[in-house]
Amino acid sequence: MRIHYRRRKKPQFDIGRQYQANERIRTPDCRVIDAEGTDIGVMPTRKALELAREQELDLVEVAPKANPPVCRIIDYGQFKYQKEKEQKAKKVHAKKVEVKGVRISVKMSEHDLQVRRQKAKEFLNAGQKLKIEIILRGREKAHGDLAMQRINEFIEKLQDEYELYIEQAVKRQGGNVSAIIGRK
Repeated sequence: MRIHYRRRKKPQFDIGRQYQANERIRTPDCRVIDAEGTDIGVMPTRKALELAREQELDLVEVAPKANPPVCRIIDYGQFKYQKEKEQKAKKVHAKKVEVKGVRISVKMSEHDLQVRRQKAKEFLNAGQKLKIEIILRGREKAHGDLAMQRINEFIEKLQDEYELYIEQAVKRQGGNVSAIIGRK
């Protein structure tokens, strides 16, 4: 099914938790920090809100779990923008581990297996996880044990060069036999 390009949702960056601002702050007292970053002290939320309005800024609850909660007098739109920017930066620097696949066959020759092993080594060197898969066709489905044995041999040859961990042991699901491994 084709998804129309106009119907795709644009990614929305969540600023983590939702910060309460202005009238949404429900605590009776709060510790107030002004726009320059100096601590004004603990005061009633209504008085802090009036102080923020005088400066034409917003009162934003930045640490709701503190006792009393910490509120800051800042521009809420700019604060939200900064938090979204931080989230984007975290997302960019996060390491994404993909599961790459290598498909082998029960009847595959030794040279073809060497080519697949070479490709598997490239994936493991790049820090990716590896899914080794055999799709059984026709009469091969009656001999799933041979496919499991073939995958175990493939993994053993890779273990000669790398220290591997098995994320998903060799298992059969219908006409497929697969295992997922990764490099320690």
